[in-house]
Amino acid sequence: MQLLKQFLKTRLETETICSPLQTEDYLVQPITDVSPPKWHLAHTTWFFEQFILVKYDENYEVFHPDFAYLFNSYYNNMGERTIRQDRGLMTRPGVSEIYEYRKYVTAAIKKVLENKPGAEVLHLVEIGVNHEQQHQELLAYDIKYILGTQPTFPDIGKYFTLEEESQSHQWLSFSEGIYEIGHQGNDFCFDNELPVHKVYVQDFDISNKLVTIGEFLEFMEDGGYDNFNYWHDEGWHFIQNNGITHPLYWHFRDGEWQHYHFNGLEKLNPNLPLSHVSMYEAYAFANWKGMRLPTEFEWEVAAQKLRWGQLWEWTNSAYLPYPGFTQAEGALGEYNGKFMLNQMVLRGASVATPQGHQRDTYRNFFHASSRWIFSGIRLAKK
Repeated sequence: MQLLKQFLKTRLETETICSPLQTEDYLVQPITDVSPPKWHLAHTTWFFEQFILVKYDENYEVFHPDFAYLFNSYYNNMGERTIRQDRGLMTRPGVSEIYEYRKYVTAAIKKVLENKPGAEVLHLVEIGVNHEQQHQELLAYDIKYILGTQPTFPDIGKYFTLEEESQSHQWLSFSEGIYEIGHQGNDFCFDNELPVHKVYVQDFDISNKLVTIGEFLEFMEDGGYDNFNYWHDEGWHFIQNNGITHPLYWHFRDGEWQHYHFNGLEKLNPNLPLSHVSMYEAYAFANWKGMRLPTEFEWEVAAQKLRWGQLWEWTNSAYLPYPGFTQAEGALGEYNGKFMLNQMVLRGASVATPQGHQRDTYRNFFHASSRWIFSGIRLAKK
């Protein structure tokens, strides 16, 4: 059964991502946005237990009565939960018990799938797999932040490495017209990729490559972080209030810029794509260049001609429901719809994106201030 294979592969991959960690690395939460790896391991397990096993397996006994409360994230329909910023305060249950929890629930779901469940259960398992794959990418972000803010910058190997943007630069031109936007086909997608609808797009040009570190260094050397004229007012106040003068994970040491990427500090490679910038910084850079960020609709129109998949790319589009969007009832309706406010859309994928999530229609979304995600910049004009 293909879904069972995918489920087991996903469960194993999550644990593989965590395999270089020491026990202490599993526990900490340096900022509210970053969840402890232990919590990710438990929450993705909680999803399968609470959405499927508790409801559909009458013989199932929950692993621990407290876990429904401890590892609920934001699902109000699923009951009370711990406050997000307190996830790093939980020393109990321990890491070993969380792995036992995973083993217990994985075995139970495997048994359910082997007994040929109905369509509703199969659908929920598919959502659970995709949910866990999203958390695999979040784990990459969070592990990097946890280690990248350590004073010794631990080296755990070349994880999720980026490639140089070596192709010659070109502007890809697209004509004005009415285009269909949204996921088409019978394969899996999230509800925020639906329904398919038409949009009018003006003529536009879009870069065939991502902005590089070298290009962003020119912006910095030209005083880009000191000139309010390039910035949104909110973005200007954000960098002023937080003392931001360079991308996340950059450090000026021994007379040169270095950055952290899982394998310790290393000298900046100007040909690598720029990463770990907020939408505020992306907008300011584009403004400095006399260009702009693409809209999410322009990005989707151009996707077939773009080389993407290294970094999520900020767009100039607010995360809003498509015309005719219907939010599901109950807890599953909280998955995407409740966040359609004060978020910006990123398109594409990153080196940490699991296979199958690299869809032209995939709508990632974060607040404009987010910097710990694997984000980059692609320019547009006209």
